[in-house]
Amino acid sequence: MTKPKRKPLELIVFFALSSGLSLIFNANVAAQSTSIEVTDAPVFQFNWFQAIVLGMVQGLTEFLPISSTAHLKVVPVALGWGDPGVSFTAVIQLGSIAAVLWYFWSDLTEITGGMVKAIRTSDYKSHDFRLAVGIALGTLPIVFFGLLLKLLVPDLDSSPLRSVGAIAIASIVMALLLALSEKLGTHKRDFGQLTLQDGVLMGFAQSLALIPGVSRSGSTITAGLFMNLERATAARFSFLLGIPAITLAGLVEFKEVLAVGFSGDVLFPVMIGVISSAVFSYLAIAWLIRYLQSQDTWIFVWYRLGFGVLILGSLLLNFN
Repeated sequence: MTKPKRKPLELIVFFALSSGLSLIFNANVAAQSTSIEVTDAPVFQFNWFQAIVLGMVQGLTEFLPISSTAHLKVVPVALGWGDPGVSFTAVIQLGSIAAVLWYFWSDLTEITGGMVKAIRTSDYKSHDFRLAVGIALGTLPIVFFGLLLKLLVPDLDSSPLRSVGAIAIASIVMALLLALSEKLGTHKRDFGQLTLQDGVLMGFAQSLALIPGVSRSGSTITAGLFMNLERATAARFSFLLGIPAITLAGLVEFKEVLAVGFSGDVLFPVMIGVISSAVFSYLAIAWLIRYLQSQDTWIFVWYRLGFGVLILGSLLLNFN
């Protein structure tokens, strides 16, 4: 098998984006604290254009292995808009949920139908049954550790774990792990060779995404590559595995937003953000799976390294 060729132009574009964000962030960070004070009320102070941009950031970064949490924290701060916080992120995440359900609807119906048939015929070795059980078991770790994190760190939105510095470090560490998985993995196992163990192991990797900056898709795709899955297979299974986790997290946060309530004058930009998130999430899923069928993940390794290093550099410059 020939190794996928890297495209220098794409690397330059990604580095330019990362550098631009870092330079803008460096200009704004002195004027505002990197630890934004967050209140309990979901105060959305974004206009329709900002909502489109934030929805685009959410949609593109939720499924690319570069961390939506990191970019939704850094991009608006870099642009001088402030940290949108968990509440706004939770609302526009509903668009990503809709997109992944839409894209994988045929897979979901096939797996569900196959699981029901397997139960009726006691065919517990069928591929669909193993996939369904693997996804179910793989969801348990992030649910368990998510509840544990809420108990131990009730104010996660303003905790040191969500600081820009911590996010930058997480981005660098995950870049190195992704690079290692590219070097060590054989990338030969296809979708038909997925096992129950794959679901459990990727489920534990998925729970690492509770640390802001790690990236849910990044951690699971990296785990898949370590387990010798094909790149496109690792991405596809990562998205299927993430459906319950993303849906549960989005609904829990959205329920809290509804409990507090928000005024009608912010409903329009919120809806714009959700639609933008849905459109760009769908495009990101389709592009990544197609891209990984013929390319490697080094573009994301370099991007994450550049993103993390330049942010840390910006922070260090402001401390001097």
